[in-house]
Amino acid sequence: MNDDELLDLIEYGKTVTGEVRFIEYMDVGGATRWSPDRVVSRREILDLLAKRYGRVDPAAQASSAPADQFTLPDGTSFGIISSTTAPFCASCDRSRLTADGMWYLCLYATRGIDLRAALRGGASAEELAALVTAGWTGRTDRGAEERLALGERRAFVPVQDLLRKDPHLEMHTRGG
Repeated sequence: MNDDELLDLIEYGKTVTGEVRFIEYMDVGGATRWSPDRVVSRREILDLLAKRYGRVDPAAQASSAPADQFTLPDGTSFGIISSTTAPFCASCDRSRLTADGMWYLCLYATRGIDLRAALRGGASAEELAALVTAGWTGRTDRGAEERLALGERRAFVPVQDLLRKDPHLEMHTRGG
């Protein structure tokens, strides 16, 4: 959509001493009409930036952020979140809690844990902690990897079926 602005965004980041982060176009539900041929991959981003700036090096990082960091020859750093072409499910430490109390352990999750029901049911702090701990340690979500395996066949969440029954499956409703 706006890959023609990559260089402009890097230059803008330099003027405000901010680190630009690029994110690959993701299949975030039915509203976007996502397709893999519209994804500008990490490799394409790196190639474009290298063509303009020269060698792009991976930055040594000790971060739990989902972006891989890179450095340009002038020291400018930037990040790329390549969740579409190189999912990082195994190391993901993110989850989302919706305003109505549903806790999703993966951005692509098709079901969540209802924390509001536990709270309204009078769960103690210890019971809530046990619910959260069990949910997190028992998670098996690998949504981005599963999405990648689907290839070009179809949307991750079929609009006609699941999405109409549960609007939470549209990622923008849970902070995606």
